Amino acid sequence: MQDFAPGAAVESRRTNGRTLATALLDALKDRGARQVFGLPGDFVLPFFRAVQESAILPLYTLSHEPSVGYAADAAARLGSTLGVAVVTYGAGALNMVNAVAQAYAEKSPVVVISGGPGAEEARMGLGLHHQVKSLNSQFEIFREVTCAQAILNDPDTAPFEIARVLDTALSMSRPVYLEIPRDLVDRPCPRVPRLALPQADATAARACAREILDRLRAAERPAILIGVEARRYGLEGKLAALCRALGVPVATTFMGRGLFAGEILPLLGTYLGSAGEPDVAEAVEGADCLLMLGVILSDTNFGVSYRNIDLRASIRAFDGAVAFSHHNYPGILLEALVDALAEIAEPIGSAAAAPSPRYTTGLVYDDTPLEPSDVATALNDLFATSGVMPIAADVGDSLFVGLEVCETDLVAPGYYASMGMGVPAGLAICTATGRRPVVLVGDGAFQMTGWELGNCRRYGWAPIVLVLNNRSWEMLRCFQPDQPYHDLDDWHFAQMAVPLGGEGVRVETRAQLKDALAAAYRDGRSFQLIEVMLPRGKTSRSLCRYSAAMRQLSVLKDE
Repeated sequence: MQDFAPGAAVESRRTNGRTLATALLDALKDRGARQVFGLPGDFVLPFFRAVQESAILPLYTLSHEPSVGYAADAAARLGSTLGVAVVTYGAGALNMVNAVAQAYAEKSPVVVISGGPGAEEARMGLGLHHQVKSLNSQFEIFREVTCAQAILNDPDTAPFEIARVLDTALSMSRPVYLEIPRDLVDRPCPRVPRLALPQADATAARACAREILDRLRAAERPAILIGVEARRYGLEGKLAALCRALGVPVATTFMGRGLFAGEILPLLGTYLGSAGEPDVAEAVEGADCLLMLGVILSDTNFGVSYRNIDLRASIRAFDGAVAFSHHNYPGILLEALVDALAEIAEPIGSAAAAPSPRYTTGLVYDDTPLEPSDVATALNDLFATSGVMPIAADVGDSLFVGLEVCETDLVAPGYYASMGMGVPAGLAICTATGRRPVVLVGDGAFQMTGWELGNCRRYGWAPIVLVLNNRSWEMLRCFQPDQPYHDLDDWHFAQMAVPLGGEGVRVETRAQLKDALAAAYRDGRSFQLIEVMLPRGKTSRSLCRYSAAMRQLSVLKDE
């Protein structure tokens, strides 16, 4: 990335009424941000006023800082662009650290903007409210969970600092941190320049692509595994075309679920190791040349398998580099590699473009008590007749139920796995895409952030929210059964929907669920909450296989 010395190549000192706040907002919009999520507080009130009055980006306020972070994260994932979270100093920003940590782990370019103490306040010599240890404590904490940071305490150098930080977020697809002293928000400020993003070495990319193609041709059982960077850098279309040209079997990782919704390619499905479909596991684990594109090497992607993937027979393109068994190509951006591969791609395998994998449909309309996988079947039935909808899923069985739904856009914390993202992510889908989502969330996670549904009425959002209520942290029970602290009380969530501005219904049978989903789909005036009552001890088929595989692996390791 190009470096700028303070004051070098500065645009004219004429600011044309531009302030530090509006310069930052213009820079965010220029780089693809489409909205701001926030929660006001005293140190950030001047910046909130600037956001509201300038109308450069629309502002959506939520009720709790973690939800602000989750919503900004989801917007970044959905749009392959910057998500923006604005909070106050100390009590606000530090309350959002977990959500930002998740965005870092899962490679989502969230821009954290925090108000900060003014210059005069910093010189008072008194401890300020919301201060932890020192005035820079917050900055140091966010240094651990972001890839670039700056305190904008000088309007003359601020444009270059803003450009450096925002462009780092885009190039690395990870969160960044900006702090604005509240007494500098309205100071005149030049326009933010666009820094030069890292340029691909086309020669190296072509050499790397030729070596990859040679290895794929020489393999008897080649396969391709695609992960989250495909979405982070907006490469789904290019990758789909490449996979069709190569004719090699393709799978997505656990975290990459839903990447190719609507695309036709040789897609086997989602790789879940021993917990997934056997043919997918065999293709990935049995490959003598596995090309991994944008894949995070994590336990959720690879940890549930009796047969480890041979990394010596793999090619790993991730984080701006390509690694072979014995050497690396540094500085190879994923998009440059995909473009270079597309230039020389030729059929290697015989896998023809195939329809999406089959998913269970035809939920029987009867009085049978519900089980978790029934929810997936009911959604597949709804989507088959009414068209697919994007899904936001929380962790736990909500996520595994989502894996049993037909291919569609899916936002979920598949690696870091923090509870509470589901509902805020669903609200982000509403504003970032204009589409009506389905939210899958357990009763434990809903207790954390489900109350954000109370903001739907202000903004005209109407998600369909399915609360999987087994009065339990059921996924934890899978790994440690027979403990009373996994039990939760019955909060009767459906009864709370109307005071929050929506409609709610509790269902216990298959027939009731099908009726409730049909009615919720027809009524788009407000959010629809369907409280799905499930027995303790019952999980989806996918989670059952996943937890059984995890337990078996634990036994094998102990032996």
